[in-house]
Formats: sequence, structure tokens, C-alpha cells
Amino acid sequence: MSEICGEDIDVWMTEQIGAQYKPSTVNKHVGLLNRIFNVALEWEYIKTNPVSKAIIKKLPTGDHVQRFLAPTEIRDLLDACNRSSHPYLYHFIKLLLLTGARSSEMRLCKWRDLDMVSSELFIGLSKNGRSRRIILSEAALNEFSVVKLKSNDLGLPINGDNWVFINPKTNRPYTSMHLAFNRARATIGFYSVRIHDLRHTYASLLINNGASIYEVKQLLGHHHISMTERYAHLFPNTLKERSEIVATSLFTTSDFKKSEHPLSVTQHDPSHHSKSPIP
Repeated sequence: MSEICGEDIDVWMTEQIGAQYKPSTVNKHVGLLNRIFNVALEWEYIKTNPVSKAIIKKLPTGDHVQRFLAPTEIRDLLDACNRSSHPYLYHFIKLLLLTGARSSEMRLCKWRDLDMVSSELFIGLSKNGRSRRIILSEAALNEFSVVKLKSNDLGLPINGDNWVFINPKTNRPYTSMHLAFNRARATIGFYSVRIHDLRHTYASLLINNGASIYEVKQLLGHHHISMTERYAHLFPNTLKERSEIVATSLFTTSDFKKSEHPLSVTQHDPSHHSKSPIP
């Protein structure tokens, strides 16, 4: 490990680029390696971290375009998924829209993670490395019940230790829903819509219906508010309206009612006008 230098890191990254790895994937690999070397440095196995000496620091990945589905697009997408031969695609996509959950969170959840009493879905390990609880609406709870009935009809286990979305061919969770989703979206020409856009759509629906940025943060399970601020442009500009709240509150009190601005008196009371010095 101590023999690895910055040049080796550059060569390694270049080889990955040549192998057609996505820039984001290469960055993740380097990030993991950097973490390993930092631990080794902390434990005094090495004297320097070679990743810090590499010329190639981070590959540009470009900005992902946030896609928000309109109500008509949501209906069209759900109809397309409902026509799919995949036994769970429609329910899976509908639950993503109803909960704002990440695809992996929903795909890997088990029946024991679902609490119908408290209306919560427990996620043991989310993207940020922490556990979280997803608050479920009545519609989401009903959809989980439909999924359980379908699994039962298919002869699949529905005990606590079983996955909610279990592959009938393997009795294991699906490794991905993307192939079935891509086929369904293609039937209606929604080629640019990604599964993750359903999470963006969930956030936009919350904001458009009056949810605060703090509420959106909590419901999406963001650890830092900076992650939620990507949706800031969707919030209505209510600063002027909010500033009026203080003024309204102040001028309804007795003290503020009694006092008036001096200028208002001189402007409107003729008796206070000064006489001209010229006779």
C-alpha cells in the first residue's frame, strides 16, 4: 500500500475511463479508495494519501436535469405500468410516487419493516448510510395491502422476513426494476423519464400543495437541508407576504393603534401647516 503513488491513481482512473465506466462511477471508486487510504493514514500504515497527489481529482458528471411529472403524465405512466406483464411494476411505481422513497429502499424492504399501526415504513440503511422512517398515507397503506394480496395469489411467502417485492422466479428481491420500467415508459414515449424522477415529482407535489422546506426534508429523509434546497426554485416567493405578517400583528395592538407617524399629521392636518413669512 505504501508503494502506491499519485501517478498510479491517475493511471487507474484513466483505465476505467477507457473501459467506458461512467464518470460518476469512477468518482465513487476514487472516493472509496480515498477513504481506505485515509484510514490507513490515520492508523499510521502509510505517511501520505496517494489520492491527494493524483492530477485527476474528480471527473465532471454534468448536472442532472430534474424532471417533474404533470398529473396527466403520472396517469399515463401508471397506465403504461399497469399494462406491463411484470407482476409488481404498477404497484412499485405507484408506491414510489406515494412515498417519495428511493427505488432501492422500496425494492429491498421487507414486510416486517411495514408498521400499519403507526403508518410507517422503516428503512434500515438509506443512501446516506442512516436509517429512516417513511411516513405512509392511507393510499400507500392500501397499496401495500394490494401487494400482499397479489403475492398471496401468486403463492409467494408474505411473512415478516420476506421481501415485499419478491421475484417469483428466484424468491429473492428483484435486482432492478429499471428494465421493466424502461419498457413501460417506451410504450408512451417517455424516454427521458427516470425512476428517480418519481422522487422529484413527489417533492414537487408536496411543495405545490403548501409543504414547507423543512417538511419536504423530513419526508424525503434528507440528512442535510442543502439536499432539499435543490427544490427551492419550486417554492412560491412568499417573502413579501410573510413580512406583512409582522406589520399586521403590530398594528392590531393598542399601542400601535394610538401612535401615528408624525409625517402623517403634517401631511393631512391643515392646522399644522406653517405660515409664510411673506405678508
